[in-house]
Amino acid sequence: MSSLGNIIVKEIKELMTPATFIPIIFMAIIFASMGNTIGGIEEQLEDPPIIGLIDADNGNFSKIAVDALQNNANVVFNSTKTSDKDKAIEMLTEKEGVALIIIKENFSENILAALPGEFEIYWIMKGAGIMDTISSSAMEGLMRVINTNITLELISINASINASSKLNPTYTNQTTLFKEKELTGLSPGEITSMLSSQSTIVPIIMMMIIMLAGQMVISSMALEKENKTLETLLTLPVKRTSIVAGKIIASAIIGLVLAVIYMVGYGYMMLSFQVSGGKSLASYGLTLSTTDFLLVGLSVFITLIAALAFCMLLGSMAKNFKSAQTLTFPVVILTLFPMLLTMFKDFDTLPIALKGILFGIPFSHPMMAPRSLMFDDYMLVIAGIIYVAIFALVMIGIAVWVFKTDRLLTGSIKKKNITNFKGPFFRKK
Repeated sequence: MSSLGNIIVKEIKELMTPATFIPIIFMAIIFASMGNTIGGIEEQLEDPPIIGLIDADNGNFSKIAVDALQNNANVVFNSTKTSDKDKAIEMLTEKEGVALIIIKENFSENILAALPGEFEIYWIMKGAGIMDTISSSAMEGLMRVINTNITLELISINASINASSKLNPTYTNQTTLFKEKELTGLSPGEITSMLSSQSTIVPIIMMMIIMLAGQMVISSMALEKENKTLETLLTLPVKRTSIVAGKIIASAIIGLVLAVIYMVGYGYMMLSFQVSGGKSLASYGLTLSTTDFLLVGLSVFITLIAALAFCMLLGSMAKNFKSAQTLTFPVVILTLFPMLLTMFKDFDTLPIALKGILFGIPFSHPMMAPRSLMFDDYMLVIAGIIYVAIFALVMIGIAVWVFKTDRLLTGSIKKKNITNFKGPFFRKK
Protein backbone atom coordinates (compact mmCIF):
# COMPACT_ATOMS: atom_id res chain seq x y z
CA MET A 1 0.00 0.00 0.00
CA SER A 2 2.90 2.32 0.78
CA SER A 3 4.45 1.58 -2.63
CA LEU A 4 1.17 2.43 -4.35
CA GLY A 5 0.93 5.63 -2.34
CA ASN A 6 4.45 6.61 -3.28
CA ILE A 7 3.69 6.03 -6.96
CA ILE A 8 0.49 8.13 -6.74
CA VAL A 9 2.36 10.99 -5.02
CA LYS A 10 5.14 10.78 -7.64
CA GLU A 11 2.68 10.94 -10.55
CA ILE A 12 0.75 13.84 -8.99
CA LYS A 13 3.96 15.82 -8.57
CA GLU A 14 4.90 15.21 -12.20
CA LEU A 15 1.46 16.27 -13.42
CA MET A 16 1.12 19.32 -11.16
CA THR A 17 3.12 21.64 -13.39
CA PRO A 18 2.31 25.11 -14.77
CA ALA A 19 2.05 23.55 -18.22
CA THR A 20 -0.88 21.44 -16.97
CA PHE A 21 -2.88 24.15 -15.23
CA ILE A 22 -2.18 27.33 -17.23
CA PRO A 23 -3.99 26.12 -20.38
CA ILE A 24 -7.09 25.16 -18.38
CA ILE A 25 -7.06 28.49 -16.51
CA PHE A 26 -6.78 30.45 -19.77
CA MET A 27 -9.59 28.43 -21.36
CA ALA A 28 -11.77 29.08 -18.30
CA ILE A 29 -11.09 32.82 -18.63
CA ILE A 30 -12.01 32.76 -22.33
CA PHE A 31 -15.26 30.88 -21.67
CA ALA A 32 -16.12 33.22 -18.81
CA SER A 33 -15.53 36.23 -21.07
CA MET A 34 -17.71 34.70 -23.75
CA GLY A 35 -20.39 34.02 -21.15
CA ASN A 36 -20.38 37.66 -20.06
CA THR A 37 -20.56 38.78 -23.69
CA ILE A 38 -23.45 36.48 -24.52
CA GLY A 39 -25.15 37.35 -21.24
CA GLY A 40 -25.18 40.99 -22.35
CA ILE A 41 -27.45 40.10 -25.26
CA GLU A 42 -30.52 40.02 -23.01
CA GLU A 43 -29.77 43.53 -21.73
CA GLN A 44 -29.27 44.75 -25.28
CA LEU A 45 -32.62 43.26 -26.32
CA GLU A 46 -34.37 45.15 -23.52
CA ASP A 47 -33.13 48.52 -24.81
CA PRO A 48 -35.62 50.03 -27.28
CA PRO A 49 -34.08 50.40 -30.76
CA ILE A 50 -33.27 53.94 -31.89
CA ILE A 51 -35.19 54.72 -35.09
CA GLY A 52 -36.39 57.53 -37.33
CA LEU A 53 -39.98 57.73 -38.60
CA ILE A 54 -41.50 59.43 -41.62
CA ASP A 55 -45.29 59.03 -41.94
CA ALA A 56 -46.22 60.30 -45.41
CA ASP A 57 -49.70 58.69 -45.24
CA ASN A 58 -51.24 59.91 -41.96
CA GLY A 59 -54.13 57.46 -42.34
CA ASN A 60 -55.87 55.02 -40.01
CA PHE A 61 -53.62 52.07 -40.74
CA SER A 62 -50.44 54.12 -40.67
CA LYS A 63 -51.53 55.31 -37.20
CA ILE A 64 -51.46 51.66 -36.04
CA ALA A 65 -47.86 51.41 -37.25
CA VAL A 66 -46.88 54.76 -35.73
CA ASP A 67 -48.37 53.87 -32.33
CA ALA A 68 -46.55 50.51 -32.25
CA LEU A 69 -43.25 52.13 -33.21
CA GLN A 70 -43.52 54.94 -30.69
CA ASN A 71 -44.48 52.54 -27.87
CA ASN A 72 -41.70 50.03 -28.55
CA ALA A 73 -38.85 52.10 -29.99
CA ASN A 74 -36.95 55.29 -29.27
CA VAL A 75 -38.07 57.61 -32.10
CA VAL A 76 -35.42 60.34 -32.41
CA PHE A 77 -36.62 61.72 -35.75
CA ASN A 78 -40.26 62.24 -36.72
CA SER A 79 -41.52 63.80 -39.93
CA THR A 80 -44.23 63.60 -42.60
CA LYS A 81 -42.00 64.49 -45.56
CA THR A 82 -40.14 61.83 -47.52
CA SER A 83 -37.73 64.55 -48.63
CA ASP A 84 -36.32 64.52 -45.08
CA LYS A 85 -34.83 61.06 -45.67
CA ASP A 86 -31.19 62.16 -45.97
CA LYS A 87 -31.47 64.38 -42.92
CA ALA A 88 -32.97 61.54 -40.91
CA ILE A 89 -30.25 59.06 -41.97
CA GLU A 90 -27.54 61.53 -41.01
CA MET A 91 -29.07 62.02 -37.56
CA LEU A 92 -29.51 58.26 -37.02
CA THR A 93 -25.91 57.63 -37.99
CA GLU A 94 -24.73 60.16 -35.40
CA LYS A 95 -26.97 58.70 -32.68
CA GLU A 96 -26.17 55.06 -33.56
CA GLY A 97 -29.72 54.43 -34.73
CA VAL A 98 -30.99 51.17 -36.18
CA ALA A 99 -33.30 52.16 -39.02
CA LEU A 100 -35.39 54.82 -40.73
CA ILE A 101 -39.00 53.70 -41.28
CA ILE A 102 -40.91 55.47 -44.07
CA ILE A 103 -44.65 54.86 -44.37
CA LYS A 104 -45.36 55.62 -48.01
CA GLU A 105 -48.22 57.73 -49.35
CA ASN A 106 -51.59 55.99 -49.87
CA PHE A 107 -50.56 53.33 -47.35
CA SER A 108 -54.03 53.10 -45.73
CA GLU A 109 -55.87 53.58 -49.03
CA ASN A 110 -53.99 50.71 -50.67
CA ILE A 111 -54.72 48.33 -47.79
CA LEU A 112 -58.46 49.02 -48.02
CA ALA A 113 -58.24 48.46 -51.79
CA ALA A 114 -56.77 44.97 -51.19
CA LEU A 115 -53.32 46.24 -52.22
CA PRO A 116 -50.35 45.92 -49.86
CA GLY A 117 -49.32 49.08 -48.03
CA GLU A 118 -45.66 49.92 -48.52
CA PHE A 119 -43.00 50.39 -45.86
CA GLU A 120 -39.61 51.66 -46.92
CA ILE A 121 -36.82 50.86 -44.47
CA TYR A 122 -33.25 52.15 -44.49
CA TRP A 123 -31.20 50.03 -42.09
CA ILE A 124 -28.12 51.56 -40.43
CA MET A 125 -25.79 48.59 -40.03
CA LYS A 126 -22.69 49.05 -37.87
CA GLY A 127 -21.11 45.59 -37.96
CA ALA A 128 -21.51 42.12 -39.47
CA GLY A 129 -20.83 40.11 -36.30
CA ILE A 130 -23.47 37.90 -34.72
CA MET A 131 -23.99 40.36 -31.85
CA ASP A 132 -24.01 43.44 -34.10
CA THR A 133 -27.46 42.70 -35.53
CA ILE A 134 -29.38 42.20 -32.29
CA SER A 135 -31.13 45.58 -32.45
CA SER A 136 -32.08 45.16 -36.11
CA SER A 137 -33.44 41.67 -35.38
CA ALA A 138 -35.63 43.15 -32.64
CA MET A 139 -36.81 45.79 -35.11
CA GLU A 140 -37.68 43.15 -37.71
CA GLY A 141 -39.78 41.42 -35.05
CA LEU A 142 -41.58 44.71 -34.34
CA MET A 143 -42.43 45.12 -38.04
CA ARG A 144 -44.02 41.67 -38.00
CA VAL A 145 -46.08 42.74 -34.98
CA ILE A 146 -47.28 45.83 -36.91
CA ASN A 147 -48.34 43.61 -39.82
CA THR A 148 -50.30 41.40 -37.40
CA ASN A 149 -52.00 44.41 -35.77
CA ILE A 150 -53.15 45.70 -39.17
CA THR A 151 -54.50 42.22 -39.98
CA LEU A 152 -56.49 42.21 -36.72
CA GLU A 153 -57.87 45.66 -37.54
CA LEU A 154 -58.99 44.50 -40.98
CA ILE A 155 -60.75 41.52 -39.43
CA SER A 156 -62.44 43.68 -36.75
CA ILE A 157 -63.87 46.15 -39.29
CA ASN A 158 -64.95 43.21 -41.49
CA ALA A 159 -63.32 44.72 -44.57
CA SER A 160 -64.53 43.15 -47.81
CA ILE A 161 -61.11 42.02 -49.04
CA ASN A 162 -59.76 38.53 -49.61
CA ALA A 163 -58.05 36.49 -46.89
CA SER A 164 -54.64 36.66 -48.55
CA SER A 165 -54.66 40.47 -48.47
CA LYS A 166 -55.81 40.44 -44.84
CA LEU A 167 -52.99 38.13 -43.79
CA ASN A 168 -50.35 40.05 -45.75
CA PRO A 169 -51.54 43.68 -45.74
CA THR A 170 -48.05 45.23 -46.05
CA TYR A 171 -44.77 44.71 -47.82
CA THR A 172 -41.35 46.19 -47.24
CA ASN A 173 -38.76 47.69 -49.54
CA GLN A 174 -35.52 47.71 -47.60
CA THR A 175 -32.02 49.01 -48.11
CA THR A 176 -29.09 48.46 -45.78
CA LEU A 177 -26.39 51.09 -45.39
CA PHE A 178 -23.18 49.38 -44.31
CA LYS A 179 -19.65 50.79 -44.57
CA GLU A 180 -20.56 53.28 -47.31
CA LYS A 181 -22.34 50.62 -49.39
CA GLU A 182 -26.06 50.58 -50.19
CA LEU A 183 -27.35 47.03 -50.35
CA THR A 184 -30.82 47.22 -51.84
CA GLY A 185 -33.27 44.46 -50.99
CA LEU A 186 -31.28 43.11 -48.03
CA SER A 187 -31.80 43.46 -44.29
CA PRO A 188 -28.93 43.34 -41.75
CA GLY A 189 -30.05 39.86 -40.74
CA GLU A 190 -29.81 38.62 -44.32
CA ILE A 191 -26.37 40.20 -44.75
CA THR A 192 -25.13 38.64 -41.52
CA SER A 193 -26.54 35.28 -42.59
CA MET A 194 -24.88 35.71 -45.98
CA LEU A 195 -21.52 36.51 -44.40
CA SER A 196 -21.79 34.08 -41.49
CA SER A 197 -20.30 31.19 -43.45
CA GLN A 198 -17.42 33.35 -44.63
CA SER A 199 -16.96 34.82 -41.15
CA THR A 200 -16.95 31.35 -39.59
CA ILE A 201 -15.11 29.22 -42.14
CA VAL A 202 -12.22 31.62 -42.82
CA PRO A 203 -11.13 32.01 -39.14
CA ILE A 204 -11.50 28.27 -38.48
CA ILE A 205 -9.42 27.30 -41.52
CA MET A 206 -6.80 29.93 -40.70
CA MET A 207 -6.65 28.70 -37.11
CA MET A 208 -6.17 25.10 -38.25
CA ILE A 209 -3.39 26.03 -40.71
CA ILE A 210 -1.46 28.04 -38.09
CA MET A 211 -1.89 25.39 -35.40
CA LEU A 212 -0.85 22.51 -37.66
CA ALA A 213 2.15 24.38 -39.09
CA GLY A 214 3.18 25.58 -35.63
CA GLN A 215 2.90 22.15 -34.08
CA MET A 216 4.98 20.75 -36.95
CA VAL A 217 7.81 23.25 -36.32
CA ILE A 218 7.79 22.89 -32.52
CA SER A 219 7.73 19.08 -32.71
CA SER A 220 10.51 19.10 -35.30
CA MET A 221 12.75 21.23 -33.07
CA ALA A 222 12.01 18.98 -30.09
CA LEU A 223 12.77 15.80 -32.03
CA GLU A 224 16.04 17.26 -33.28
CA LYS A 225 17.03 17.92 -29.68
CA GLU A 226 15.90 14.51 -28.47
CA ASN A 227 17.68 12.65 -31.28
CA LYS A 228 20.83 14.83 -30.88
CA THR A 229 20.46 15.92 -34.52
CA LEU A 230 20.45 19.60 -33.59
CA GLU A 231 23.51 19.16 -31.39
CA THR A 232 25.39 17.56 -34.27
CA LEU A 233 24.25 20.30 -36.64
CA LEU A 234 25.46 23.04 -34.31
CA THR A 235 28.91 21.46 -34.03
CA LEU A 236 29.42 21.49 -37.79
CA PRO A 237 31.43 24.33 -39.39
CA VAL A 238 28.25 26.10 -40.49
CA LYS A 239 27.24 29.58 -39.43
CA ARG A 240 24.30 29.51 -37.08
CA THR A 241 22.72 32.33 -39.02
CA SER A 242 22.77 30.00 -42.03
CA ILE A 243 21.01 27.33 -39.98
CA VAL A 244 18.29 29.78 -38.95
CA ALA A 245 18.05 31.15 -42.50
CA GLY A 246 17.68 27.63 -43.87
CA LYS A 247 14.89 26.81 -41.43
CA ILE A 248 13.13 30.12 -42.10
CA ILE A 249 13.39 29.76 -45.90
CA ALA A 250 12.08 26.19 -45.69
CA SER A 251 9.24 27.47 -43.49
CA ALA A 252 8.59 30.28 -45.99
CA ILE A 253 8.29 27.78 -48.84
CA ILE A 254 5.84 25.69 -46.82
CA GLY A 255 3.97 28.88 -45.88
CA LEU A 256 3.77 29.94 -49.52
CA VAL A 257 2.40 26.55 -50.58
CA LEU A 258 -0.17 26.64 -47.77
CA ALA A 259 -1.16 30.22 -48.70
CA VAL A 260 -1.70 29.24 -52.35
CA ILE A 261 -3.78 26.22 -51.38
CA TYR A 262 -5.76 28.39 -48.97
CA MET A 263 -6.49 31.06 -51.59
CA VAL A 264 -7.55 28.52 -54.25
CA GLY A 265 -9.99 26.93 -51.81
CA TYR A 266 -11.21 30.33 -50.61
CA GLY A 267 -11.79 31.50 -54.19
CA TYR A 268 -13.99 28.51 -54.97
CA MET A 269 -15.85 28.99 -51.69
CA MET A 270 -16.62 32.64 -52.56
CA LEU A 271 -18.03 31.61 -55.94
CA SER A 272 -20.45 29.22 -54.26
CA PHE A 273 -21.99 31.81 -51.91
CA GLN A 274 -25.54 32.81 -52.89
CA VAL A 275 -28.16 34.94 -51.20
CA SER A 276 -31.92 35.31 -51.45
CA GLY A 277 -33.30 34.94 -54.97
CA GLY A 278 -30.30 32.88 -56.05
CA LYS A 279 -28.14 35.97 -56.51
CA SER A 280 -24.43 35.76 -55.83
CA LEU A 281 -22.39 38.02 -53.58
CA ALA A 282 -21.00 39.75 -56.68
CA SER A 283 -24.48 40.96 -57.67
CA TYR A 284 -24.49 43.08 -54.51
CA GLY A 285 -20.92 44.28 -54.97
CA LEU A 286 -19.73 42.03 -52.13
CA THR A 287 -16.81 40.37 -53.86
CA LEU A 288 -13.04 40.51 -53.99
CA SER A 289 -11.04 41.83 -56.92
CA THR A 290 -7.74 40.34 -58.08
CA THR A 291 -5.91 42.93 -55.98
CA ASP A 292 -8.01 41.97 -52.96
CA PHE A 293 -7.15 38.28 -53.42
CA LEU A 294 -3.46 39.17 -53.64
CA LEU A 295 -3.71 41.18 -50.41
CA VAL A 296 -5.46 38.31 -48.64
CA GLY A 297 -2.82 35.89 -49.92
CA LEU A 298 -0.03 38.23 -48.78
CA SER A 299 -1.64 38.56 -45.36
CA VAL A 300 -1.89 34.77 -45.05
CA PHE A 301 1.71 34.26 -46.23
CA ILE A 302 3.23 36.89 -43.91
CA THR A 303 1.20 35.57 -40.98
CA LEU A 304 2.36 32.02 -41.61
CA ILE A 305 6.00 33.20 -41.67
CA ALA A 306 5.42 35.03 -38.39
CA ALA A 307 3.73 31.97 -36.88
CA LEU A 308 6.52 29.61 -37.98
CA ALA A 309 9.24 31.94 -36.67
CA PHE A 310 7.36 32.28 -33.37
CA CYS A 311 6.95 28.50 -33.14
CA MET A 312 10.65 27.98 -33.94
CA LEU A 313 11.44 30.19 -30.97
CA LEU A 314 9.05 28.18 -28.80
CA GLY A 315 10.56 24.95 -30.09
CA SER A 316 14.02 26.08 -28.97
CA MET A 317 12.71 26.03 -25.40
CA ALA A 318 11.54 22.42 -25.61
CA LYS A 319 13.68 19.88 -23.77
CA ASN A 320 12.12 16.89 -25.51
CA PHE A 321 9.15 15.85 -27.63
CA LYS A 322 6.86 15.51 -24.59
CA SER A 323 7.51 19.04 -23.37
CA ALA A 324 6.98 20.36 -26.91
CA GLN A 325 3.30 19.44 -26.76
CA THR A 326 2.65 21.96 -23.99
CA LEU A 327 4.51 24.71 -25.88
CA THR A 328 1.84 24.69 -28.59
CA PHE A 329 -0.60 26.21 -26.10
CA PRO A 330 0.36 29.88 -26.77
CA VAL A 331 -0.30 29.28 -30.45
CA VAL A 332 -3.71 27.76 -29.66
CA ILE A 333 -4.70 30.75 -27.51
CA LEU A 334 -3.44 33.33 -30.02
CA THR A 335 -5.54 31.71 -32.77
CA LEU A 336 -8.62 30.66 -30.81
CA PHE A 337 -9.28 34.04 -29.20
CA PRO A 338 -9.38 36.13 -32.43
CA MET A 339 -11.36 33.39 -34.16
CA LEU A 340 -14.14 33.58 -31.56
CA LEU A 341 -14.02 37.37 -31.33
CA THR A 342 -14.30 37.96 -35.08
CA MET A 343 -17.29 35.63 -35.25
CA PHE A 344 -19.27 37.53 -32.61
CA LYS A 345 -18.24 41.13 -33.27
CA ASP A 346 -17.04 43.28 -36.13
CA PHE A 347 -13.69 45.03 -35.61
CA ASP A 348 -15.33 48.46 -36.04
CA THR A 349 -17.85 47.83 -33.25
CA LEU A 350 -15.37 46.55 -30.65
CA PRO A 351 -14.35 48.68 -27.64
CA ILE A 352 -10.99 50.43 -28.07
CA ALA A 353 -9.25 48.06 -25.62
CA LEU A 354 -10.42 44.96 -27.51
CA LYS A 355 -9.50 46.60 -30.81
CA GLY A 356 -5.96 47.04 -29.55
CA ILE A 357 -5.76 43.45 -28.32
CA LEU A 358 -7.18 42.02 -31.55
CA PHE A 359 -4.88 44.13 -33.73
CA GLY A 360 -1.90 43.19 -31.53
CA ILE A 361 -2.47 39.46 -32.08
CA PRO A 362 -0.68 38.80 -35.39
CA PHE A 363 -2.76 35.75 -36.26
CA SER A 364 -6.02 37.73 -36.30
CA HIS A 365 -5.26 39.78 -39.44
CA PRO A 366 -5.84 37.13 -42.15
CA MET A 367 -9.09 36.27 -40.35
CA MET A 368 -10.32 39.87 -40.67
CA ALA A 369 -8.86 40.64 -44.12
CA PRO A 370 -11.54 39.10 -46.42
CA ARG A 371 -14.47 40.88 -44.75
CA SER A 372 -12.55 44.17 -44.55
CA LEU A 373 -11.61 44.06 -48.25
CA MET A 374 -15.15 43.14 -49.20
CA PHE A 375 -16.21 46.51 -47.80
CA ASP A 376 -13.15 48.42 -49.12
CA ASP A 377 -11.43 48.79 -45.75
CA TYR A 378 -7.91 48.68 -47.20
CA MET A 379 -6.30 50.67 -44.38
CA LEU A 380 -6.88 47.96 -41.77
CA VAL A 381 -5.59 45.20 -44.06
CA ILE A 382 -2.44 47.05 -45.19
CA ALA A 383 -1.67 48.19 -41.63
CA GLY A 384 -2.11 44.58 -40.50
CA ILE A 385 0.30 43.27 -43.15
CA ILE A 386 2.95 45.83 -42.13
CA TYR A 387 2.51 45.04 -38.43
CA VAL A 388 2.70 41.26 -38.94
CA ALA A 389 5.80 41.68 -41.17
CA ILE A 390 7.51 43.64 -38.36
CA PHE A 391 6.44 40.98 -35.85
CA ALA A 392 7.89 38.26 -38.11
CA LEU A 393 11.23 40.10 -38.42
CA VAL A 394 11.41 40.51 -34.64
CA MET A 395 10.71 36.79 -34.10
CA ILE A 396 13.37 35.86 -36.67
CA GLY A 397 15.86 38.21 -35.01
CA ILE A 398 15.23 36.66 -31.59
CA ALA A 399 15.53 33.17 -33.07
CA VAL A 400 18.92 34.06 -34.61
CA TRP A 401 20.09 35.40 -31.23
CA VAL A 402 18.97 32.21 -29.45
CA PHE A 403 20.80 30.05 -31.99
CA LYS A 404 24.00 32.04 -31.41
CA THR A 405 23.89 31.32 -27.68
CA ASP A 406 24.25 27.95 -25.91
CA ARG A 407 20.56 27.91 -25.04
CA LEU A 408 19.80 25.07 -27.47
CA LEU A 409 22.46 22.77 -26.01
CA THR A 410 22.71 23.67 -22.33
CA GLY A 411 19.25 25.07 -21.65
CA SER A 412 20.88 28.31 -20.49
CA ILE A 413 22.13 31.35 -22.36
CA LYS A 414 25.02 31.78 -19.95
CA LYS A 415 28.28 30.42 -21.31
CA LYS A 416 30.41 28.40 -18.94
CA ASN A 417 33.70 29.88 -17.94
CA ILE A 418 36.41 27.38 -18.90
CA THR A 419 38.80 28.66 -16.23
CA ASN A 420 36.45 27.33 -13.55
CA PHE A 421 36.36 23.88 -15.09
CA LYS A 422 37.89 21.30 -12.72
CA GLY A 423 38.64 18.59 -15.24
CA PRO A 424 41.61 16.19 -15.13
CA PHE A 425 43.74 18.40 -17.40
CA PHE A 426 43.46 21.31 -14.99
CA ARG A 427 44.52 19.49 -11.82
CA LYS A 428 47.75 20.43 -10.21
CA LYS A 429 50.40 17.87 -10.54
